[in-house]
Amino acid sequence: MSGFSLPTYVGTYRHTLDAKNRLTIPAKWRVPGDEKDPFMAIPNSRGLILVLPPAEVARIREWVGAKPIGDPHAFETQHMLFSLAQTFDFDKQGRIGLDAGLLQESGIEREVVLVGTMTKFTIWKPESWAQLDPKQKGYNGFDLISRLGT
Repeated sequence: MSGFSLPTYVGTYRHTLDAKNRLTIPAKWRVPGDEKDPFMAIPNSRGLILVLPPAEVARIREWVGAKPIGDPHAFETQHMLFSLAQTFDFDKQGRIGLDAGLLQESGIEREVVLVGTMTKFTIWKPESWAQLDPKQKGYNGFDLISRLGT
């Protein structure tokens, strides 16, 4: 994991999927090409896709690898979770391709909102993000720092 720099995923960006379901990711959020693990996308039926960068994928790989093979709960959960997930890298234009099942499970169609969460980012259906958007709820940065308990 120390072989590449870790981006800081902050900010909000509005984008549109192209006809091939490709999405341009902000340049600041792209990892240099020497990562050991790809990015992983996991859909959520609340209208979003969680995107885990290579560092987070490596942590999950270690966690999964440490689970006993005979643990039926872990076995079942891994199958369910990773059957929904998709891995990807960026093309030369900084785009990712999202498969139709991932988009369908999250309810995303064309318009998206990318939201950074420091160590990972999410891709939202705009209507779903509007329900959480701090600007819509009247929060400022200091309110939110307080909510984090810092």
